[in-house]
Amino acid sequence: MTGNTHIIGGLAASLAISQVTDYDPVLLVVGGVIGAILPDICHGGSKIGRTFPFLSKIINKIFGHRSFTHSLLFILLLAAMMNYFSWNKAIMMGISVGVASHLILDMATKNGVKLFFPLKVTVRLPITTRTGSTVESIVFAVLSLLTVYFGYGAFTNYF
Repeated sequence: MTGNTHIIGGLAASLAISQVTDYDPVLLVVGGVIGAILPDICHGGSKIGRTFPFLSKIINKIFGHRSFTHSLLFILLLAAMMNYFSWNKAIMMGISVGVASHLILDMATKNGVKLFFPLKVTVRLPITTRTGSTVESIVFAVLSLLTVYFGYGAFTNYF
């Protein structure tokens, strides 16, 4: 999936979570967007990879693309690190949800992810598509509609 699809997926997921938690939706959204692009730090051409090229090259050299940063181990270590440094709970939840949405979206591609890293098993959803395809555009449109729907519910208390 492209960076924009991951971002809208992180927005939709974090706004959905805001419907069932007491976390501040603004902080959830900030965390959701960060988490939605974070796993692609292993890819130098991604939005975050271009922002942090040196770190991206190191991570890619050690792990490759769609392995460690696209795994359950990554989510657990990231959550433990955020908890250790006592981050804001809403931002932590948003980042975790954003990373999870990223992994699910990438599991919908033909390349899949190494969800159980360090095991070399590739996990894909039963129905897959190609990055940048018409199907991805449809997924983007559906996630955009969900973002508006959940955003309306999350922010009605602000107005």
